[in-house]
Amino acid sequence: MELRHLSYFIAVAEERHFTRAAQRVHVAQSGLSTAIRTLERELGAELFIRNTRSVELTDAGRALLSEARHTVGAAEAARDAVAAVQGVVTGRLAIGTLQCLGGLDVTALLTRFHRAHPGVELRLRQSGSTDLLDQVRGGDLDVAFVSIPPTEPAGAALRPLSAEPLLLACAPDHSLAAEPVVRLTDLKEETFVDFNPGWITRDLTDRVLAAEGIERRVALEANDVHFLLDLVSERFGVALVPTSFRDKRTRARFVPLADPAPIWELAVATPAGRRPSAAARAFLADPALTPTGAA
Repeated sequence: MELRHLSYFIAVAEERHFTRAAQRVHVAQSGLSTAIRTLERELGAELFIRNTRSVELTDAGRALLSEARHTVGAAEAARDAVAAVQGVVTGRLAIGTLQCLGGLDVTALLTRFHRAHPGVELRLRQSGSTDLLDQVRGGDLDVAFVSIPPTEPAGAALRPLSAEPLLLACAPDHSLAAEPVVRLTDLKEETFVDFNPGWITRDLTDRVLAAEGIERRVALEANDVHFLLDLVSERFGVALVPTSFRDKRTRARFVPLADPAPIWELAVATPAGRRPSAAARAFLADPALTPTGAA
């Protein structure tokens, strides 16, 4: 079994298309197809269900994908380690991030890293924390900035970076907008807007309100911070959001919650049980990625 065959397999599995996969790995489509057939013969199983428009993984293909990523990743890490000893950081670095990270400036992080290590190919994906953690576990991401879940996630190691209280976000003319502080029990009759289920900030709000015996109604769901605040501003509902959201350009008003206010925590996630690549180690060494630097 050759590493390049596993690399071709990963490309087809991720692109779901032989032509796009061939373009991605810079090989003729006929050569890629031959490599996949060779791999299937060696394993004694079909890896893809092929049709005229796309390809889908078989059960055997899904079983191979995670191991193939680990194997290819380990080989790349070995090459990177040798290059790092020679003073050069190369390879590829896949980073995932939430939309808003409080005081952590991801653009500045990427800029510093790219200037210091121009030989590293950067990839960036933006999503919710649950999805990002799944991608870290599966080997799609080397590093991800996520909300800390209530329980330690299997397959991912978390380094806490910062913590900030939740605030109430409401419309400028809402009855609570002028209050100096709001208790959670004041929200029992309110309609909410929130992020989609599975976002850890949504889960945090669900938990803290349920602990107060509040069965809330979420009228509208969003996966964009600015859209969420627009909905709040137009009286579609209130929301509980991290303190850093008040720095956004919005008409929404923000009111502190009574102590002890629920805390939203940010962390950087890496795959558990695997040594980070040289590129990932260099990225994680940035002074901003410490609890002090991120605060």
